[in-house]
Amino acid sequence: MSVTLRVILIIGSFVAFFLCVTKIKQSKLKVENSVTWMLGSILLILMSIFSNVVGWFANLLGFVSPVNFVFFIIIAFLLIQTFIDNIHITALNEKIKDLDHYIALKEHEDKKD
Repeated sequence: MSVTLRVILIIGSFVAFFLCVTKIKQSKLKVENSVTWMLGSILLILMSIFSNVVGWFANLLGFVSPVNFVFFIIIAFLLIQTFIDNIHITALNEKIKDLDHYIALKEHEDKKD
C-alpha cells in the first residue's frame, strides 16, 4: 500500500472519528449510532498502520492489490451501515404508523363526544 494512501486513510479516519465525537458532544448524534463509524475509523487507522497485515490478508483472499482489499473493506462497512440505518428507518416508520393510528382513534373518539 502506498504511503499516500496510508496518509489519506489516517487523516480521513481521524476526521471521521473527530466528527463523531464532536456531534456526540453537541447532542446531535447518539453514541449507539456512532459506534459503527468509530469502529470503522479505528479499523482504517489500524489498516494504514499495519499495511503488511493488510497485504497478507489481500494475498490470502486473492485480491490483486492491498488497495483493492481496503476498498472492499470500506464498501462492506458502508453496506453494513446502510443496513443498520434501514433497520432504524423501518422501526421509525412503524412508530409513525402507530402514532397516526392513535391520533386517528383519538380524533374519532372526540367527534363522538
